[in-house]
Amino acid sequence: MNNITKMKILKPVNELFEALVDPSKIGNFWFTSSSERWEQGKTITLKYDEYNAQGDIKITEIELNKKIAFYWGANEEGNKVTITLNELGNSESIIEINEEGFNENEDNIINQLLDTKEGWVYMLTCLKGYLEYGVNLRASLVK
Repeated sequence: MNNITKMKILKPVNELFEALVDPSKIGNFWFTSSSERWEQGKTITLKYDEYNAQGDIKITEIELNKKIAFYWGANEEGNKVTITLNELGNSESIIEINEEGFNENEDNIINQLLDTKEGWVYMLTCLKGYLEYGVNLRASLVK
């Protein structure tokens, strides 16, 4: 089962791509930090200081300015996430996030899908705020 989230961002795809893969930028909209630049085959450690949490992702595919695919977990044991970037014009792009691997037979599948959708919408909203307006909304969500 998949969970797909999309958003239009008024920036070219190369700026979206760099924001995602560059560890000096990711802390402005998503995780507190990324251990290194995202490249195919690498295992990246991501940290959320405000939640005292960290986790690894395994980058399985990178296509410059077009696509990033990774698994939650260093051993590809978690869900697969595919981020696709589509340019609409010189300064407009659609970012699509497809997270797959949910088990529709689990008792709490509805909560899993809702929590995941909330997380991706929040991340994309923070990315939009950062790239379009230069504001850092990250770490503002309270649960």
